[in-house]
Amino acid sequence: MAVLTAVLVLPLTVPYAVSVVLRRDELRRRRACPAQARALMRLEQTICDTDPAVALARLAPPPIEWLARDLRRLHRQRRGGVTLESEQWQASVLRAYDERLCLACECLGVSENLRPLDGFDREIERVRVEGALEAAGLQLR
Repeated sequence: MAVLTAVLVLPLTVPYAVSVVLRRDELRRRRACPAQARALMRLEQTICDTDPAVALARLAPPPIEWLARDLRRLHRQRRGGVTLESEQWQASVLRAYDERLCLACECLGVSENLRPLDGFDREIERVRVEGALEAAGLQLR
C-alpha cells in the first residue's frame, strides 16, 4: 500500500518541489531589495513615458494590413475548430475580433458602435461594420 501511495504522490509533488527550488533565489532577491524593485519599475515607467517611439507605439494603431490579417484569422477561428468546443474560447475570440474591427474602423474612418452594445444588437452591428469595412476596401474573407 505504501508503494502504491508513493507511486501516485511522487509525480504530483516532484514538479512542485523543483519549481520551489528554482524560484527560491528569485524570491529571496525580491524580498531583500523591494526598494530596488520599485526603483526599477519607476525607471521603466519613466523611460516609457519620455521615449517618443514608445509613446507613438501606444497611440498609433497597427497597420491596416496587420488588422486585416488578424480579422481573417479570427473569423476562421470564430466559424469553426476549437472555438465551437469551448464557450470561454469563443467569447475570447469574439472579443478579439470585435476589438480588431474597432481598430480597423478607426483606421479607415468608418463609424462603429460595437463597444456599448450587447447580445443580438452587437451581432447586427458586427455584420453592419463588416459590410462597411468591405465597402471601404478592406478584404475580410
